[in-house]
Amino acid sequence: MPIFEYVCEDCGTKFEKLVRNGVTVACPKCGQDHLKQQFSTFAAKAESGAPEPQMGGCGARRRR
Repeated sequence: MPIFEYVCEDCGTKFEKLVRNGVTVACPKCGQDHLKQQFSTFAAKAESGAPEPQMGGCGARRRR
């Protein structure tokens, strides 16, 4: 189940909700369903001391 972020258009409350297909979401504060889905981004936290991830390539090195 994906987690979605919403803002209630009636009271302005911002919240996150795990949503199954076909389920109507309501504001946890006022109970209304006049919601606007917000753009969400994926975030991950690295352990301290862990090397920084490197971008690009498939991990295989070319031999010369």
